[in-house]
Amino acid sequence: MNEISFKVNGKSETVNVHPFSRLLDVLRNDLQLTGTKEGCGEGECGACSVFIDGVLTNSCLIPIAQVQNCEVETIEGVAEGEKIHKVQRAFIDMGGAQCGICTPGMIMATLNILRDQPHPNDDAIREGLAGNFCRCTGYTKIIDAVKKSIEEREDESISS
Repeated sequence: MNEISFKVNGKSETVNVHPFSRLLDVLRNDLQLTGTKEGCGEGECGACSVFIDGVLTNSCLIPIAQVQNCEVETIEGVAEGEKIHKVQRAFIDMGGAQCGICTPGMIMATLNILRDQPHPNDDAIREGLAGNFCRCTGYTKIIDAVKKSIEEREDESISS
């Protein structure tokens, strides 16, 4: 067992775990941050996506020792207290969240798209979501939710 210290959603955390424990398991089991989901456990589906030092990463592939002194952002860190983020609201409004397994990863991927590109086109949206699989929606509603997020951001910047 090793003591691993890192920040999660802005809060300093220290866990005493095996250094090869998966970040996903430590988040869910040790820190009770269950919003990050396990879909495949092989880095193929994106359900476990988190940001590590600002980089979108599949947490099922990362040994906890690798995040020593890093900053991790999970889906729980996206909302501001009880107020959900506009991207989360867009997923709800557009029906982009169904069974809920892929939704946290899709939202994290959407945030990543919006951080990198202020006005992504359809191809850029599809490419940005390419590492995330959904078995419920057929992606149309998810893409609609991303577009609504873009529109809301543009509306916000116009009114500012």
